[in-house]
Amino acid sequence: MSTAPDDGNNQPMPETQRLYEQIAQQLAISIASGKYEVGQRLPSERDLAQAFKVSRPTIREAMIALELDGLVEVRLGSGVYVVNVTPPAGETVAADIGPFELLEARRAIEGEACALAAARITDEQIEELARLVAEMRVENEHDVVRSEDADRRFHELIAQATQNSAMISAVSTLWDARMRSPQNRSLSTKVRASGVKPRIDEHTAILKALRKRDPDAARNAMRDHLTRVIDALLKATEVEEMERARAQIAEQRKRYARPG
Repeated sequence: MSTAPDDGNNQPMPETQRLYEQIAQQLAISIASGKYEVGQRLPSERDLAQAFKVSRPTIREAMIALELDGLVEVRLGSGVYVVNVTPPAGETVAADIGPFELLEARRAIEGEACALAAARITDEQIEELARLVAEMRVENEHDVVRSEDADRRFHELIAQATQNSAMISAVSTLWDARMRSPQNRSLSTKVRASGVKPRIDEHTAILKALRKRDPDAARNAMRDHLTRVIDALLKATEVEEMERARAQIAEQRKRYARPG
């Protein structure tokens, strides 16, 4: 189990909690104890990841949880700032599957579903997938995303093409979790506000592999697509661009400064 360096405020973290939830709880305890005061910027994502010995996406999930609880404000390009010592609502928002954890699972499961579907998909299902890609393209052109319904139907239709009830159920369950989770909904709102939309070229590549009935190509296309989704979400929720820019400017000034 990962824990941050002992500062006197750390409490044992139950193994049954999700990793990001454990970290959010530790940070909430630090905020409540006064270690981080209202208006203060939390340590950088990199520093927190090193302190807790976890990945940066896990730290980002913890920040989303703290923001939902009303304890912090995430300012894109600047950092994460404490805004309340305790949750204004009096209680924390129920934790659910984290956004990046969910995408990791989808990449593994949907990649294999796509490979299996390539060997079993019907011509009618291929044409329906093509219609869904066209629907996503129209929505993108008109800057409309209808709850990502076409995107979900695309992925669930591929699962149905496997003709495997367990695979169909697994994919549907992951999408249900995505729609249910407050953490996922919060991230989706931020991502849409930043202009991220379903990638037509990536869905087209998946469709192309399925048309060829090529399991390896289908698996790789789906995995590549979900990997790029993860990358896009990380970029869209980056909060420390300004900090890095300042560091780069300072380094350049140092490098090119005239000798005193």
